Amino acid sequence: MKKKLWLFSLLAMMLIILAACNIDEDTEKPEASTGDDNGEEVQGTIKIGVLASLTGALEAYGKQTKQGFELGLEYATGGTMEVAGKKIEVVFEDTETKPEVAVQKATKLLEEDEVDFIVGSSSSGDTLAVLPLAEEYEKIMIVEPAVADSITGSEFNPFIFRTARNSSQDAVAGAAAIAGPGVKIATFAPDYSFGWDGVAAFKKAAEDLGAEVVLEEFADPAATDFTSNLQKIIEEDPDYLYVVWAGANSPWNQIADLKLQEKGIKISTGAPDIAALSVMEPLIGMEGFTVYYHTLPDNEVNDWLVKEHKERFNGEVPDLFTPGGMSAAIAIVEALKKSEGDADGNNLISIMEGMSFETPKGTMTFREEDHQAMQSLYSIKLEKQDGVPYPVPVLIRELTPDETEPPINN
Repeated sequence: MKKKLWLFSLLAMMLIILAACNIDEDTEKPEASTGDDNGEEVQGTIKIGVLASLTGALEAYGKQTKQGFELGLEYATGGTMEVAGKKIEVVFEDTETKPEVAVQKATKLLEEDEVDFIVGSSSSGDTLAVLPLAEEYEKIMIVEPAVADSITGSEFNPFIFRTARNSSQDAVAGAAAIAGPGVKIATFAPDYSFGWDGVAAFKKAAEDLGAEVVLEEFADPAATDFTSNLQKIIEEDPDYLYVVWAGANSPWNQIADLKLQEKGIKISTGAPDIAALSVMEPLIGMEGFTVYYHTLPDNEVNDWLVKEHKERFNGEVPDLFTPGGMSAAIAIVEALKKSEGDADGNNLISIMEGMSFETPKGTMTFREEDHQAMQSLYSIKLEKQDGVPYPVPVLIRELTPDETEPPINN
């Protein structure tokens, strides 16, 4: 009898222990969800390295690109900063507008940060120095806002895609504003790749329209005194002076001081960023072109950009290169949507060739042959407007992507 009671007690204890284990298993807390708000599981990270001139002469351009890129990622991902189930992480590096520094920073991004994409940079010189690294590491590089034709021309490699317009697109727009049979034009530009390519492209476009380029004058991009250059232009007595320029040390004040327009030489150029427009009071009435001014494009993406930019940056409007930064970000997100999150450079090439996407400047399309984005530019006239402390680019007409299509030079 005692033996039976002992066996019964042992069996009861075992049942209690098993029941307790089952209760623990049933009440165990689930692991934290790794999904996004839409229930999609987040697996891995897309890392993007952005090269920009965050200090130095082109600091304003770098700031515009950075702000535009951050807004572009937010717009393209609906605020989630995720695409195809992957989180997006961005690393910004300052090239200081020095090609050797650009190479160092790009190498750091590729080797230490192990980025999936490179974006940049503010300077054509910096960008040209970095291009070979994109091919060596087989990573897609979105070029923004550098414009030298050689980037998608003689120095092209298949990993390069450019959302920025190139010098030839600028040239077509610039020539359309002033060139014609019998018109004599002098050019003035900085003495480096941006200036050389810009003048060469403009000269071809102007001569195709019957104009004659009578003088090509180049100046040290770091100079502050352009008197000797401008005197040569005055002596040549052209009908127009077409200026290709970028950076803070612009020639506009000296052009005004030397009274070129009073001497019968009309000035034409691409309307620059707002800071440069503020010293272009003497050029009110000038007809030229621009890459972007916030009131010119009429589309939903630009409406969103202007609204959000004002709200986040103390009422400031997006500037010349802000939409370019945004376009680069949108291009990356759209490519990753199509690839379902595959960031392999070799696989993305065929996906991105011919790809169209919506930007603040309207629809852009990467041309298959050289990966240059076909895009709109704007024929404008500088006018004085009440309440605006600088000459305002007013739309004459939008130059369509077909009209501004540059030659294939690669």
